[in-house]
Amino acid sequence: MLTRRDKSPTTETSKEDDDGSMRRTPAGDDPASPRGWQVEGADLADEPAKTVTPRRPSKRVWKFILALLVVNLIISAVVGGGDDHQRVPYTLFVEQIDEGNVAEVTSRGEDIQGIFTEPVIVPDGDDEQEVEDFKTERPSFAEDDLLVRLIANDVVVNAKPIDDPTPFWQRLLLGLLPTLLLVGIFVLGFRVLRARGGGGGGGGLLGGFGRSKAKRYEQSSSRTCFDDIAGIDEAEEQLAELVDFLREPEKYSKLGGSIPKGVLLSGLPGTGKTLLARAVAGEADVPFFSMSASEFIEMIVGVGASRVRDLFEQAKQSAPAIVFIDELDAIGRARGGGATMGGHDEREQTLNQILTEMDGFTGSEGVIVLAATNRPEVLDSALLRAGRFDRHVVVSPPDHAGREAILAIHTRNVPLAENADLGAIASMTPGMVGADLRNLMNEAALTAAKRGHDEVEHGDVTDALEKIVLGAERRIVIEDDDRRRTAYHESGHALLGVLQEGADPVRKVSIIPRGQALGVTFQSPDADRYSYTKSYLLGRIVGALGGRAAEEVVFDEVTTGAESDLDHVTGLARHMVGRWGMSPAIGPVAVLPAPGQELPAGAGPIAPSAATIALVDSEIRRIVEECYATALKTLREHRAELDGLAEALLEHETLDEHTVYKIVSDLHRSGSSEVS
Repeated sequence: MLTRRDKSPTTETSKEDDDGSMRRTPAGDDPASPRGWQVEGADLADEPAKTVTPRRPSKRVWKFILALLVVNLIISAVVGGGDDHQRVPYTLFVEQIDEGNVAEVTSRGEDIQGIFTEPVIVPDGDDEQEVEDFKTERPSFAEDDLLVRLIANDVVVNAKPIDDPTPFWQRLLLGLLPTLLLVGIFVLGFRVLRARGGGGGGGGLLGGFGRSKAKRYEQSSSRTCFDDIAGIDEAEEQLAELVDFLREPEKYSKLGGSIPKGVLLSGLPGTGKTLLARAVAGEADVPFFSMSASEFIEMIVGVGASRVRDLFEQAKQSAPAIVFIDELDAIGRARGGGATMGGHDEREQTLNQILTEMDGFTGSEGVIVLAATNRPEVLDSALLRAGRFDRHVVVSPPDHAGREAILAIHTRNVPLAENADLGAIASMTPGMVGADLRNLMNEAALTAAKRGHDEVEHGDVTDALEKIVLGAERRIVIEDDDRRRTAYHESGHALLGVLQEGADPVRKVSIIPRGQALGVTFQSPDADRYSYTKSYLLGRIVGALGGRAAEEVVFDEVTTGAESDLDHVTGLARHMVGRWGMSPAIGPVAVLPAPGQELPAGAGPIAPSAATIALVDSEIRRIVEECYATALKTLREHRAELDGLAEALLEHETLDEHTVYKIVSDLHRSGSSEVS
């Protein structure tokens, strides 16, 4: 248990890293790979080279290119064809000169272009059009003195050359150039994809989108194996059977056994699901195709299903093989939800294709599908049935022995000091998974290097643990009164942790500000607990209220520093009353739903009534108030130990487990109190 004194009435959230891997296999691009999938464990040097025959673009592609050319020609003819001058009769032109409505003209030979001062209405068949920019042609037999007439009516006669329409060859070139560039890019991209062996998924125009973006991994001496895994022995044993089947299939087939089609790995983030899949690939020495479920989905409908087909096609060509799909819930959610669009939804099409590949009419003989997810409850029932995912392997957080074994793996290359006992570190980290322990030892190594140590010491590990849980130390100036109040607050937690029978041992007490906390008291059990007695839970509540009780005993006033403590004890008492049947007023009945499934009173047949909710609230208050009274009484009876711990904290700021128990024991021997 970890208690703290908050600086302000705020809450704290924690984040958990979802990285259970211990080693990353080096990647390498193999130009001979037919599809570029991730492959681990396959001895490709012994495989014959496969010839990939380039496929020509289909008729649909050529029709598309031809249509694109025609559209370009039409647009270029309409947009770039000719000039903007409208042809008018010569007689109309002369009349407009005499009326003074011609602003300027440009001529070459008998061709004349110009601009009317005011637009002129010109008949155009059955319609009429308004002309401002005009052109006309002077008849060869005309004997009028046109230049004199133009000058007399103040018409500007330009010296610039007449505008000619754009030549046809230029319009043709401008119209075809964009299409030629587009077709060239398309052909070049098509050839590049074929050269790289992008995979199947349609030979049409968008066929390249249906290929995987993953890379191929070769077998190497640094591959992951079962020796790199610890703390999850049950899951490892179930997957070891799978590896044995791949190595010696005849041992099982002669007894009528068949290889499982799918294995679903589920568990909390960071427990090592992906690591287990990589270890299976490393141990089995078969091709290993790995892809994240989110990589199947694209904006274009049908791409996900195409990628699934391509993935299983390549796996079947290399059978026996393993296909690993990480974060399966990204595409495997139950169908029919309100956020989907029926059979046209891209995610559902991808899921349907996976269902078909795993157990359709033909099936995927020789291909085993491994999948990992943190949320198995949201997966579609068709995925979970026998014949698809035959085995469901739950990867649970490690126990004390498992954590110690995991720490041994992560400290292979870490020099440890004699006082850095892995068993003690495992005791301090209940609930942590493989990714958390790896991060802890990495932070400890960084802390030791920063301090100039040659080895990682126990203090480096505990400081790293505090940094992970509460954040880095904050160099802030705290007034003496607040510092003294914080020391008594944490001493109240620590003293009750020592005095309460069956309480978790106090590992460390500190008044150094970290994150939102001004101080911290860290407690953890010597062994993992899988069930809790009522007396133990009441002791937890008493210890969590020790900080607030110490403030009231010493200063006769409370502060906001107990906010997180009150949140903790309220939630604990609520579970005792509403879910664990530890209240005589409620009885052995679970009247409250699991967290996240709460319903308002009277909202349904299984929702608690308003009277039951009121009774639960009164029982929660009774339990907390009784525990608080116990905390006040205990601290008043052991005031000397409380003062001694507080003074030691004010002097040293941080006390370890040995120092805390020594202070309380010395004061006990002096006759001040009795320590249980």
